[in-house]
Amino acid sequence: MATEPVKAPPAEGDPTIGRLVADASRDISTLVSQEIELAKSELKVSVTAGGIGVAMFAAAGFVAVLAIIMLSVALAYFIHWNDKGLELHWAFLIVFGLYLAIAGLLVFVGIKKVKQVKAPEKAIKQGKQIPAALKGKR
Repeated sequence: MATEPVKAPPAEGDPTIGRLVADASRDISTLVSQEIELAKSELKVSVTAGGIGVAMFAAAGFVAVLAIIMLSVALAYFIHWNDKGLELHWAFLIVFGLYLAIAGLLVFVGIKKVKQVKAPEKAIKQGKQIPAALKGKR
């Protein structure tokens, strides 16, 4: 019969399984909390940059509206052309009608696009399958 080697008891400084598990748990907890802090700081920077970007888009939109107003006045005076064209009130009415036509076209195209919106049927179907898959069912 073969004899088994005698195992020596752990030395005084050797870590126990309980201590190793506790250390690993503490290290994982520290790592997770540091990752969360890193994500928070990155999001803070991103949100700040995004907010500034949105503000710049809003300012550009406001300036564009002012430019359209100036263009509208210039177009009306162009139609009037130093009293050689239409009367000024008719010129402004023509520009107004042009903008109404553009707005109507945009509404028409917008309605067609909105009618094309559908629910994400594949994603909903897959989402309903997740609980069964987690339970090991098909």
